[in-house]
Amino acid sequence: MKKNLISLMKPEVLALKQQDIFKFNARAKGIPNVINMTIGEPNFPTPDHVKLGAIKAIEENKTHYTVPEGNHELLAAVANYLNVKYGLDYDPLTQIVATTGVTEGVFSAFNAILQPGDEVLIPSPSFTIYGPDASFNKATPVYIDTSKTGFKVTPEVLDQIMTTHPKIKIFLINFPSNPTGVSYTHDELVELSDILRKYDVFVLSDEIYSELTYNYKHESFASFLPEQTILLNGLSKSHAMTGWRFGVVCGPADIVAQINKIHELATTSITSITQAAALEAYTNGFDDPIAMREQYCARRDVLEAGLTKLGFKCPDPDGAFYLFGKIPDGLDQDDVQLCNDILDEEHLAILPGSFFGVGGAGYIRFSYASSMENINGCISKLGDFIKNHTHANETTA
Repeated sequence: MKKNLISLMKPEVLALKQQDIFKFNARAKGIPNVINMTIGEPNFPTPDHVKLGAIKAIEENKTHYTVPEGNHELLAAVANYLNVKYGLDYDPLTQIVATTGVTEGVFSAFNAILQPGDEVLIPSPSFTIYGPDASFNKATPVYIDTSKTGFKVTPEVLDQIMTTHPKIKIFLINFPSNPTGVSYTHDELVELSDILRKYDVFVLSDEIYSELTYNYKHESFASFLPEQTILLNGLSKSHAMTGWRFGVVCGPADIVAQINKIHELATTSITSITQAAALEAYTNGFDDPIAMREQYCARRDVLEAGLTKLGFKCPDPDGAFYLFGKIPDGLDQDDVQLCNDILDEEHLAILPGSFFGVGGAGYIRFSYASSMENINGCISKLGDFIKNHTHANETTA
């Protein structure tokens, strides 16, 4: 008798699970008039001049294959942008690859680097793809619980873990952070790079929110440890281009060349139309993020003030567009059950901190990449829920 073909598939694939975020959002979409505060996506349109750049490319029939690493004119524009914005010095022909978003950049880098038995060190709570990507490559994710240190990695903890885990091959850092909104100062990056310089380890630095930094100027990890750092960045958040799927992988030429091999196998090249839009963004869109950043700041302030009044405690939101609120005493501390109850009773969708891994339990992630109307509605609905449940608890007592 023939085997069930599913049993012949890779066990690493069978072990993968659908992301909890996607399942929760699918449930939220089925509820009428829901206020959705879960989406990590700008609610702004892509800037008009960027869209026109893509339209022009279509009209000029620039709709064919490009070289795998990306059009060289585009890569030169990326190199110039990163130099002007962050003082980075990359050779566009050998040190940059254009990818299908940062998601593909992570996937291609992991596939190029990891071997069975390797470990990937990940500060947690963290974006949800990193651990599964490591496991898919038969590597083990090792999580640093940052919830007791302001949701940042300290040099002391980093050095201790690097010393006791000699199989760590990649240290992955994301800042400003999804889901916490925290980032790292100049001095903190110096201290972390001084530790990592002692070890044979890649630093995979996901800086997709670099243009959405509020309290101080963003500095790239690649500025401090260029010989070990693989920088991931792109246009999804800075230019409201999530659907265009544009990212870049930057780093030492010999390392980027190996990552490009995996990128070629996965995609051949990213779409020519997306590259045309990206060229326009990197050439004439230096200031595009400013107006969006100002509005995010205003939204952040309103949401943070509202959550504080309701008893939530959030780490300082240095960037991105998230607040990571600790559930107030008196409410159900099971964040998954609480968020489901709030969704059912108030038609308000917010994400459990547990979805983001170690250190996230007991927290809720709020996205302020939404309208001010939705933010005010969120505060109101959350206040109603807390009032109703606090009264119920007092009555029971």
